[in-house]
Order: sequence, then C-alpha cells, then structure tokens
Amino acid sequence: AFVGYIVQSNGVHFPWPISFDGSPFPSEAGSPPEQWDALPEAAKWQIILFVGFLEWFSEKEGTHYMRGGKPGAFPKFSDSSIIPHPVPLNLFDPFGFSKNKSEEAKSQGLIKELNNGRLAQIGIIAFISEQKVEGSVPLLTGLVPHYAGETMAPFAM
Repeated sequence: AFVGYIVQSNGVHFPWPISFDGSPFPSEAGSPPEQWDALPEAAKWQIILFVGFLEWFSEKEGTHYMRGGKPGAFPKFSDSSIIPHPVPLNLFDPFGFSKNKSEEAKSQGLIKELNNGRLAQIGIIAFISEQKVEGSVPLLTGLVPHYAGETMAPFAM
C-alpha cells in the first residue's frame, strides 16, 4: 500500500482503460483516497472480494499462525484441492527463487519481510493521517493534499 500510494500520487497508472466501457483510471481525481472514491462501486467490490478470497483461502488451506502455523506463510495454490483449475504461479515465491535457500536464509528473509511490512503499515497510516489532519505528521506537512472524504468508509461518496 505504501509504494502504491506514492506511485498513485505521482499519476502513474496502467495505460489501458479500467473497464470495458473505456473508462480511464481515476488518476485525475487527485490523491489515492480520492482515486478510491472515484472508482466504480463494482471495482471496489472486486478488490474487496478478491482480498477476502485470499484471506479465506489462507485460513482454509493453511494453518493460522495463532494455531501453530508459520507467520507470513501462505499456502500454495498448486497444492490446493479446493481450486478447480490449475494456477501457474503461487503468491509466495512464484518463480521458485527461494526453494534452494537454506533454512537460515529463509528465516532471515522472513524477518526482513515482516519488518518491511510493519514499516509499510506505518508509512501508509502516516500518509492517511496527514491527509485527514494536517500537521499530524510533521515530516509530511505540506507534501500531501488534504482529503475531505471519509477514510474509514470505503463506500462513502
């Protein structure tokens, strides 16, 4: 989300239309929260349902870390019996770069990934906080535009 926020803030988007009717990506709408507000409701539902599917799949096929599973581990699509068709790439290590790494290297990589995720969460919350309450994040004061919408209401207009 953090890198995506920066990319979206700079107007970078896919060159093709967002839908079959030829509608462009809402990059002209302004900041990332304003772009979210400008998305068609069907697109918002598609994103939320896909993330929900990933959560459901990881709970159904994997072992939750609070029940003895490994933090950060995501079950492989290729090993699943509940997906009705082959999926060529897995979410974790889709090209198999880490399959030959030692357990120590994998453990260090997991720690780096978890710390990276924590920093990204702090960063995205800092951006959103500064947009809602100007001056709340001194390092970002004047760098991000004010957002008048409701951040915690994903379907508010």
